[in-house]
Amino acid sequence: QVQLVESGGGLVQTGASLRLSCAASGRAFSTYTMGWFRQAPGKEREFVSAVSWSGGSTAYADSVKGRFTISREDAKNTVYLQMNSLKPEDTAVYYCAAEWTSGLGRRHWDYTYWGQGIQVTVSS
Repeated sequence: QVQLVESGGGLVQTGASLRLSCAASGRAFSTYTMGWFRQAPGKEREFVSAVSWSGGSTAYADSVKGRFTISREDAKNTVYLQMNSLKPEDTAVYYCAAEWTSGLGRRHWDYTYWGQGIQVTVSS
């Protein structure tokens, strides 16, 4: 069982940066693939980024590639999402997800464990 808690969201202006954190409880964090998803009002939950259990592989949605960076710090049971050059279209609730797998899932059903979500709002 893994419990996930996101932090670091907020209201920022276009072009600003934010770093989201996701703290995981439970053992064996280092064996989980970690992902970030987001959901804007009236839209489906969409993939943002994922990092493999080893940290050696990452994946990004085309819409955030080059602006967002995912990383993990296993000693702190934490995964991060550094978001730069934020745009109004990045406004959404961001969710952290975890799955015990060697793959980099891009679909929300690839993940079993989810955080409660955190709001990110980018004003124009």
